Amino acid sequence: MPLYPLTFQPIFKERVWGGRRLADLYQKNLPPAVPIGESWEITDRPEGVSVISNGPFAGQDLRWLMEHHQAELLGPVQPQGGRFPLLVKLLDAQDDLSLQVHPPAHKAVELGGEPKTEMWYITHATPTAQIYVGLKKGVTREEFERKVKDGSVAECFHRHTVKAGDSMFLPSGRVHALGAGSVLFEIQQNSDTTYRVFDWNRVGLDGKPRDLHLAQALASIDFNDFEPALLSSTTAASGAQSRRSLVNHELFSVDLLTLPPKSSLPLKHSGPLVIAATRNSVSLLSSGDPVHLQAGQFAVLPASVTDATLQTGSMTDASILVAEAK
Repeated sequence: MPLYPLTFQPIFKERVWGGRRLADLYQKNLPPAVPIGESWEITDRPEGVSVISNGPFAGQDLRWLMEHHQAELLGPVQPQGGRFPLLVKLLDAQDDLSLQVHPPAHKAVELGGEPKTEMWYITHATPTAQIYVGLKKGVTREEFERKVKDGSVAECFHRHTVKAGDSMFLPSGRVHALGAGSVLFEIQQNSDTTYRVFDWNRVGLDGKPRDLHLAQALASIDFNDFEPALLSSTTAASGAQSRRSLVNHELFSVDLLTLPPKSSLPLKHSGPLVIAATRNSVSLLSSGDPVHLQAGQFAVLPASVTDATLQTGSMTDASILVAEAK
């Protein structure tokens, strides 16, 4: 049986810094009375594998797809450690996340981890929401280590106040933290290795301080990465449609599409696409049954499905993230 556009059941992750806004904003059916920080929407990880929710393969999971239909799913794209190459999440930060870093590829094996390059696209933000990204200009490793010891290392981090529509690229080795007050879409290399530098002296869900990983973090941080900018807001328009290229990296590309009402756009791709509705609704049409995505819902378009088109309804426009694995 040929593959078709696939939707999946989200996997919710309780986090000490999480909240309940994924239910309010995206109608996610969260478990009651716990802080949910992450909704893993597309995942092929030991810690959670996405289960297909539509069509003939409903009930099978992404691991099964990779084992039985990898060529159709990925096309020319190579898997990441034998797994689907992307991990895609929604994040709800009601408190600051830990100051952290992910290991670069040339250090990951030595440190026993996996490299993790990612990007954030912010959809909701409070007036005071901020992100910590990279180092303030002139910060040295010696100063950084000194401030780690005295608990003031947050002073070394460059900060951006952010609003809905902002986005940031986070290559492995870039120190960062998501500050309180943001909800975002996260598209990343399939990895879950995080080295914490500082966690605000708080305790975790078990009531104990969360582990820090200072030696691994110091070996991973790019100490020449000063004050990185938010991603460009430049868009390319074609009539009433627009396309904003957010990321074009060797691992994946990400575009933000804005489509007016009663609009359609054929999708051209060689690798698998992740389609994410960020505002209003959009339909994904191909030779099979249509897939309707509300804001906060996701689909995977296999590489083998080459006849797909995005289409909006007669009353509303839509914004869509399109990520292609490479």
